[in-house]
Order: sequence, then structure tokens, then C-alpha cells
Amino acid sequence: MRAVIYNGSLAFDPRHADPRVADGECLIGVHLTGICATDLHILDGYMNFRGVLGHEMVGTVLTGLSRWKGRRVVVEINCVCRQCDMCHSGLSNHCRKRTVMGISGRDGCFADFVAVPEANLHAVPDALSDEEAVFVEPLAAAYQVVAQCPVDPRMNVTVVGAGRLGNLVAQVLAEKGCKLTVIGRNAAKLLLCEKRGIQTIHVDEVVARADRDLVVDCTGSPGGLELAMRLVRPRGTIVLKSTYAKRAPPNLAPAVVNEVHILGSRCGPFEEAINALARGAVEVRSMISRVFPLEQALAAFDAVRRPETVKVLLRVK
Repeated sequence: MRAVIYNGSLAFDPRHADPRVADGECLIGVHLTGICATDLHILDGYMNFRGVLGHEMVGTVLTGLSRWKGRRVVVEINCVCRQCDMCHSGLSNHCRKRTVMGISGRDGCFADFVAVPEANLHAVPDALSDEEAVFVEPLAAAYQVVAQCPVDPRMNVTVVGAGRLGNLVAQVLAEKGCKLTVIGRNAAKLLLCEKRGIQTIHVDEVVARADRDLVVDCTGSPGGLELAMRLVRPRGTIVLKSTYAKRAPPNLAPAVVNEVHILGSRCGPFEEAINALARGAVEVRSMISRVFPLEQALAAFDAVRRPETVKVLLRVK
């Protein structure tokens, strides 16, 4: 099969071995995939991953139980044991033995085919296009913010970072009717938020008054936490959505002095994301900057790094 792999350098392999499908797994024929910041950080050494990249996808089930064959699906990325203490306590995304598609210990979906546990599948409604369905995984991560930190209209909330994930998080928060602001660097990305009625501020114009009840860091850089610390009020909450390979020790003294709550936030509820897209609560098509064929994956990765780019997709089928 064709595949995009990382083994110390990024490469397109036109004759990569097909996936081995274990018991309880299905083989998925991939239609469309999305490149995200995590994929870029893997190229910088994040998670020391080697193998087929990619974790955002929509495709068709080719093999597995008859009830799934031929169905269009999206796929949860955490593949878990269902036997450890985390799995038994309802925290299977933190399974002690988990592998993560295209990120840790398991090949991903930048390929013609990917093998995943049947339990990870979610059916895609006919009303959703592939271009919308491919956003389910990152949108689910955005909904995890409000799952972990309930938001109401009285709250003063800021999203730091106006890129791919920041845009989705902002749309999810806007549903809650809170006083919402998005801070970013790129005018085109901020404009996407403004077109949805979301107030924006360029980072150079920010006045940090330490008055936000909730700040969500979606910058993908160590500087995001630093800015969030300057924005959040005493005993407010910072939600961290950023992962990155380059380590920079943060100064956490303000969190101690101001008794700030800091929450890590990762994967989220797929069904909620699917429902939001199906009812039009979240708009994603305008975020698509370019769509490349799988063979042009290296050019696609170059495009993702351009400041004006929001979302780049790889078309497989």
C-alpha cells in the first residue's frame, strides 16, 4: 500500500506493507485524513514515534464484523486493553497499555489502509461529507474542554491560539454564550473567528489584566502557557491543549501564588462532535486551506507550516 512514514525523516513509501489485522480489529480503507500540529511535533521528536503517521481520518470498513462492513466511519485514536485499572475505572483513554494511532506504538492513517479495534469505530451519518467527518477527532478534543470545565454565560473566557484547534475550541465555547475572546497572531485566522461573531485580539495588542475565568491554550508552543498565566484571574482555570517536542521549563510560581487550576486536556467525546457537525453547530469547511493527494504528502507538510494555512487534508481515495 501507499503510506506516509516517519523513521527519522518524513517519506512517502509507494510499497509499504499492508497492516496486519489482529483479532477484534477491522481493516479500514482510508478516504481522507487531516494533518495536525501533533504530526508536525512528531517530526521534531515528540513521542519518539516511528511508523505510519496520521490520526484524523474518515474511511470505509473493508473487513471485520458484518455489521460494520461497507460502513463509513471515523476512528478513536486510543487503542486500549480494557483490563487495566484505568480501563475499569472509566478512564480508558489513559489505559496503562494503550497504543495511539499514528502517535505511539501503532501505525496511523496516512495510508491506503489502517487496522483499528472494532470498538474504536463510529458510524458517520450520510448527511456529513468526508470533508466534515475528517474533523470529528479534533472537534471531539475541543468538546473535551467543556466536559472537563463547565462553562456558563457569566464567565470571561479566552482561547489563546487561533489555528486549527483554537478555531474549533472557540466555536464550542461560543455555544455556551460566555464572554469569549480569541487571541492570535495571524490576521486571516482571526478573521475566521470574527466571521462567526467571535471577538478577537491580536497578541501584540493584548493587555493582560489577570481577569479571565478560563483560558484555553491552543498555541502548540511553550509561550502559550506563559501568556495564559498572565491572563487568568486568581483561582481561575487554565486548560492546556498544547503538546510539543521542544521542552522549555515554565515558571509556575504565578500558578502557586494565584492558586490557579491547571488542567491537561486531550481526547474527547466523538458522538458529541458528530452530532455537532450534523446539526450545523460547528462549521469546518471554511477551515480547509488545501487538499493534497497522498503522494504529495511532503508538499502538504510544507503547506501546513505556512502562517496563513489553517487546515491541510490528504486525499487517499
